[in-house]
Amino acid sequence: MSVTENPVVLLGMDLDELKRLAISGGMPAFTGKQLAEWIYKKRVTSFDKMNNISKKNREWLENNCVIGREAPSAKFKSSDGTIKYLFNGVKGKKIESVMIPDHDRATLCVSSQSGCRMNCYFCATGRSGFSGNLTAAQIINQILTVGSEINKDSEDDDLTNIVFMGMGEPLDNFQEVKKVIDILTSSWGLAWSPKRITVSTVGKLPQLKELLDDTKVHVAVSLHTPNASLREQMMPAQKAFPITSVIKLLKSYDFSHQRRLSFEYIMWKGVNDDIEHARALVALISGLDCRVNLIRFHKIPGVELQPATEERMIMFRNFLNSHGIISTIRASRGEDIMAACGMLAGNGC
Repeated sequence: MSVTENPVVLLGMDLDELKRLAISGGMPAFTGKQLAEWIYKKRVTSFDKMNNISKKNREWLENNCVIGREAPSAKFKSSDGTIKYLFNGVKGKKIESVMIPDHDRATLCVSSQSGCRMNCYFCATGRSGFSGNLTAAQIINQILTVGSEINKDSEDDDLTNIVFMGMGEPLDNFQEVKKVIDILTSSWGLAWSPKRITVSTVGKLPQLKELLDDTKVHVAVSLHTPNASLREQMMPAQKAFPITSVIKLLKSYDFSHQRRLSFEYIMWKGVNDDIEHARALVALISGLDCRVNLIRFHKIPGVELQPATEERMIMFRNFLNSHGIISTIRASRGEDIMAACGMLAGNGC
C-alpha cells in the first residue's frame, strides 16, 4: 500500500471531523475519539504509538494521513527568559510564537496569521504586509509543540495561558481561531478552562460579537487612544470599526464575573500620554467592568514614534486608578530578541 500523494492533516481537526475520517477509512466512529486523545491529550507524533488502534487501521492512517506536527525552524532566548519560536507560515514566510515564563506561569503568545491586514502604523507585523491566514493545524501546532518542549517528561499541563496576541488579527481569521479554542476547551481536546485563553482584537465586528456569544474566553481590545481621528491615523481599522461602536457592543455583555475584559494602550511620547487623553479614556470606557494595560512602545524600524516616559505612564495609571478603572503598566519582555509587543515580523532577531 503506497502513501497517498496528498495526505490528510489530522492536527486541527475537531471530534466530528476525526469521526468522519475514521468512518471513511472503514473504522468505527469511536476511533475518531481515540485519535483526538492521542493527538491532543497524549500529543503523539507517530501512528505507531496509538496502541489501542488496530495494526490494520494504523496502516490505513499511515498511508492516508499525517498527524501534522512540525518543529520550529529556530528559537531565540531573551536575557529575561522569554523564548521566541519561528514556525513555517504561508508562502514561505515565517510566523512567530513567544513563550513568556513568569514564576509559576508560562504564557504563550500565539500567531493566527502570517502578517496582518490591519496595517497599524506602530506595529512591525502590520507593516510587514499580509501573506495569508494560518490553518487551525498551524495555530494548534504552536501550542502543542512549545508546550511539549516545556514539559517533556509529563502529560500534565505545561503552558498555563494562551494569548492570541502574536502575528495577525485573530478575528480576521475567526473560524480557524474559534476551531482552536474549541480544541483547547473541549473535553475531547485539551479540556482547558476558557479563563486560560485571551483573544486580542482591534475590535473587528461582527466577529467580536460572535466570539462573545460562542465562547467564554477573555477579550483584550487594542485601543491605544480614545481620540477617533488619531486612532484612525494609527489604526486604519478604526474607519471600518469605530471604537465607539466596539464599546457599545461590549457594554451589552457582563464582564463582572469570570470573563475578563481588558484594553491595551500603547503609550507614545507627546501623542497619547497626557492628562487629556486619560480623561477622554475614562469617559469612553466608563461603565464597563474592565482593566487597562499600559504598554511602553517598543521602537521598530521606519517609525518615528518614541516611548512615553516612565513618569508619564505612572501618572496615566494613577489617574485611571483614581477614577475607578483598574490600570497596570505591563512589563516589557523579550525586547532584546524582537519579541516584545508590536515587534513580531517573522524575521527572527
